Amino acid sequence: MILFGNINRGMEEYRATPGAILVDVREVNEFASGHIPNAVNEPLSTIKQTTFPKGKPLFLYCLRGTRSKRAARILRSMGYTVKSIGGIGRYKGELER
Repeated sequence: MILFGNINRGMEEYRATPGAILVDVREVNEFASGHIPNAVNEPLSTIKQTTFPKGKPLFLYCLRGTRSKRAARILRSMGYTVKSIGGIGRYKGELER
């Protein structure tokens, strides 16, 4: 299994960044099965249609980090400030269902 980033450190940075938006780029059914509290769902499959405000930093995660890296590349090319923080599989906090 390939894992990217350290989601727990990424969450610390997210919490310390004023106005940041936490984005889960997994599919809707994956998000519904459990996600980090306060995250919004914008699946990689629809990321090009996002309407996030461009002045807000986006912190992205998925299951292992692969999709969040791909989504970050796409969003950067669209003018967003983005950081991929890895995969929820290694998250040590509580999940919301």
